[in-house]
Amino acid sequence: MKRYMPEPYRIKSVEPLKILSRKEREEAIKRAGYNTFLLRSKEVYIDLLTDSGTNAMSDNQWAGLMLGDEAYAGSESFFHLEEAVRDVFGFHYVVPTHQGRGAENLLSQILIKPGNYIPSNMYFTTTRAHMELNGGIFVDVIIDEAHDPTRSDVLFKGNVDLDKYEALINKVGAEKIPYICVAVTVNMAGGQPVSMENLKQVYELSKKHGIRVIFDATRCVENAYFIKSREKGYEDRTIKEILREMFSYADGCTMSGKKDCIVNIGGFLALNDEELYRKACSLVVVYEGMPTYGGMSGRDMEAMARGIYEALDYNYIKHRVEQVRYLGEQLAEAGIPIVQPIGGHAVFIDARRFLSHLVQDQLPAQALAAAIYVDSGVRTMERGIVSAGRDKDGKNRYPKLELVRLTIPRRVYTYAHLDYVADSIISLYQNKNAITGLKWVYEPPVLRFFTSRFEPI
Repeated sequence: MKRYMPEPYRIKSVEPLKILSRKEREEAIKRAGYNTFLLRSKEVYIDLLTDSGTNAMSDNQWAGLMLGDEAYAGSESFFHLEEAVRDVFGFHYVVPTHQGRGAENLLSQILIKPGNYIPSNMYFTTTRAHMELNGGIFVDVIIDEAHDPTRSDVLFKGNVDLDKYEALINKVGAEKIPYICVAVTVNMAGGQPVSMENLKQVYELSKKHGIRVIFDATRCVENAYFIKSREKGYEDRTIKEILREMFSYADGCTMSGKKDCIVNIGGFLALNDEELYRKACSLVVVYEGMPTYGGMSGRDMEAMARGIYEALDYNYIKHRVEQVRYLGEQLAEAGIPIVQPIGGHAVFIDARRFLSHLVQDQLPAQALAAAIYVDSGVRTMERGIVSAGRDKDGKNRYPKLELVRLTIPRRVYTYAHLDYVADSIISLYQNKNAITGLKWVYEPPVLRFFTSRFEPI
């Protein structure tokens, strides 16, 4: 029997959980329009909707909250955050924002002009929305294997396909590509990492053509862990050393601190270019706040500065990734189709294979997420046709990956919680043909997966 690393922490305070009856859950999901985003948190037993802002902070971080400097300008907590970002990531300039999409908004407005092309290793919902709202054209340049959930032999499925990237440069011209966005890790592909070798190659190709490299650094610590455990030559390097090398191959990054900075709110835009930094400071005043707090309070900046360092602890990140693997391996051993290899922050169920009796227009991932909630009170998230949205002509995009994401918050749940989740999904799989598809009732024009409503076919 395989043994997993126990939690590298003690529990100091607890939050009681309540589970509704099945009848109450059926009523709740119906009220929510079969959209798990619209459930109330009190209606959820185990919440695997996201790892964004749902982390448990440490005693050291809670102590930092009490020491936060709430000065409107020149907050000492900002300088602590700036120092941490410079030390760990190596960037010169830091602009705090309320979360990652705030940084995406600033970056997109500064760099993207109508008709520009922005290549990336698979889309992320808010990132692409900001690109397109500013007139940019997103282009997927991830390797083909990333779109195949069965390819367990590819250890770095988040890699950029250099041939695709260079073909785009040759086709549209480097002057129409303001930057390449490289996600580390790639959420929509199943939390898949990018190799150090690939990051270096992307940077060299970009510099050859005068194109900036911007990382979506949201889960960069997980990416560093995978490099350490999978890529030759990095076995004896520390997480911090790997991160410094990773970010040496970038000109800047957007960061949602709600993930790998282990806090509940906040983010930042980090850059090396002083001119871009000045432009970002001008815009952050309009949309967020002063450049020394952005969209964050002083206490939240203090907690984030401490969380950045806590995330570098090898025991922490090893347990974090192994906890995800623990759930994934339980499901895989029971024959549940999941994305392989198992990623760093979540287990992704292949809803297309799980509910093979449904076509993609019947929204199998959305239907499966609703069914999981009704069965167990566990909240998960759709990552398929609903999340993919519509193209500029108003037609549905049909992604190859039709997934349900089971996202593990950091330092929140135990292995026993994950056993409960696995038991529910295995039971559902044994009666999968009873799950019916869904149809649209309401669809907003942008980022529709957040607030859309559905009903059973």
